[in-house]
Amino acid sequence: MTLSAPAALSPAAKLSGRAFYESIGSPKKIVVPMVDQSELAWRKLSRRLGADLCYTPMLHARLFVTQEKYRNAMFDALDGHSSTDRPLIVQFCANEPDMLLQAAKLVENQCDAVDLNLGCPQNSARRGHYGSFLQDDWDLIYKLINNLHVNLSIPVTAKIRIFPCREKTLAYARHVLSAGAQILTVHGRTREMKGQQTGLADWKVIRFLREQLPPETVIFANGNILYHEDINRYLKFTGVDAVMSAEGNLYNPAIFVKPITYKEAIPVDCESMEELFPRVDRILREYFEILKDTPAEASHSAAKSHLFRLLRPFLSQHAAVRAEVAAINRNSTIDDFRMITEHVEEIVRDLFADDNVKEKDIIRRSDQSSDQSGAEYKDVPYWRVQPYFRPVNGQILFGGKRPLEEDKNDNEERKEQK
Repeated sequence: MTLSAPAALSPAAKLSGRAFYESIGSPKKIVVPMVDQSELAWRKLSRRLGADLCYTPMLHARLFVTQEKYRNAMFDALDGHSSTDRPLIVQFCANEPDMLLQAAKLVENQCDAVDLNLGCPQNSARRGHYGSFLQDDWDLIYKLINNLHVNLSIPVTAKIRIFPCREKTLAYARHVLSAGAQILTVHGRTREMKGQQTGLADWKVIRFLREQLPPETVIFANGNILYHEDINRYLKFTGVDAVMSAEGNLYNPAIFVKPITYKEAIPVDCESMEELFPRVDRILREYFEILKDTPAEASHSAAKSHLFRLLRPFLSQHAAVRAEVAAINRNSTIDDFRMITEHVEEIVRDLFADDNVKEKDIIRRSDQSSDQSGAEYKDVPYWRVQPYFRPVNGQILFGGKRPLEEDKNDNEERKEQK
């Protein structure tokens, strides 16, 4: 890619707000921008399974402009392809308006909008002064967004986190919109809510923003999406235009399929169960077939982490497969992923050769539910993809107690994914 000199444009010459939202199909189900995890192969899988709109991983604007190796690894000619990867919004983190504009100019012909990350809460964002650590510098935020709004041929959007005070959150949202953001995405957690302190996203604050901001304002929301039915529940409770999913999508990319009402227990031959909680062998095969046809470096670099998430409950029961996934490294080939896929298929095939499998392959409702959403939590067989419940001080958020020993296993899993 070569840098192109920014040329001032008239903001009125491009679609804005709700007109832009409608032009990309009025999406409802969105793959959230994630660091190294919403890359091309994963977006293709998510789109096949019902995602209406995808974001790229968070890209570092300065590195994207100054380091060709980084740029080519993270975004190539297949990203944003008109037939396989649209609509697409490219997200950048940045703290220099001109550098952000240069980065955006490099992708404006391969996407539908450029998003500014104002939500990343990680220590790397603190050190680099980007993401949620810009939320105290409103002047800089205005310059970052407005520079794109005035000089890009496509819209600019922004993703924020909330403040503890909802009135300050409202003022912040209005400020971001006044700078030229055409869509506002709100993650219903504060900057401090991360890791063991993540907790629940606050849907009430998001509903407050929807009620206070003009009806023509397009709002996306993020947080607490574990099952497909949470999407409609979130839309109804908050009144927002669309819902994003991060961890829910990573552990079960079928989260975006059409909602279906559940019964107490779903038999193995029920079509809805296979659609909503696919068997790990089938979803892994689908992902592998996409991966082998997607040569992008970012897709292959992310594959190991995706396998750990897709197979998380399965790996706890089959140590040999876990060891195979852990052994994946930068020198691994597509044949290594093929062998893992075939090994998983063999194990599940043997499981389903059991005459008693229909008695085991059912989904049961839990008594646990969310205070805000009223969602019913489910017991899903380990050979099916399913949500991950984040541990908080040795206890999962829903579903009862979790042994402290499993926190150690989580730490080991993170080491293996690297």
